[in-house]
Amino acid sequence: MKRHRFKQDRAIGERLIEEARLAREKAGQLPAGAAEREELLKKAREADIAAHIDEWLTSPGLQPPKLGV
Repeated sequence: MKRHRFKQDRAIGERLIEEARLAREKAGQLPAGAAEREELLKKAREADIAAHIDEWLTSPGLQPPKLGV
């Protein structure tokens, strides 16, 4: 079987931030306390955290761990 590959047009951090924004917008349209709303807000928080981790990992100031002394 042949794998279908495609090139992303935006960085993963940008896509994660957009995903978080969309999840918050959808959650804002639901009544407070609704299970679906809570799941969307959780998804938004997780996407934000992943975006921050990606930003940290790709930052130029990140130094590799020093092994030994």
